[in-house]
Amino acid sequence: MSNRENLGGIETVGSLEKEKTKVEPNNVRKIREGLLLSKAELARRAKISVLTIDRVEKGMTCRMDTKRKIILSLGLKLSDRDKVFNKG
Repeated sequence: MSNRENLGGIETVGSLEKEKTKVEPNNVRKIREGLLLSKAELARRAKISVLTIDRVEKGMTCRMDTKRKIILSLGLKLSDRDKVFNKG
């Protein structure tokens, strides 16, 4: 039995990894490029890593605080969150 299976209701390492890498489509890249910002510049403004920006743009899940930092760093209001991160 591989570690990627559910063992009678017990989540294994593989199933936890799948949850972490869940894809949530968003418009971060589209908006960032529209503002002519590099990933590095957005990361600097948001005070998060370039790797985090890359992961978010690929649709990986992130913390609510990270989403807040990105929204504000794009020059948007928190009420514009649905324009950046689709409802989910």
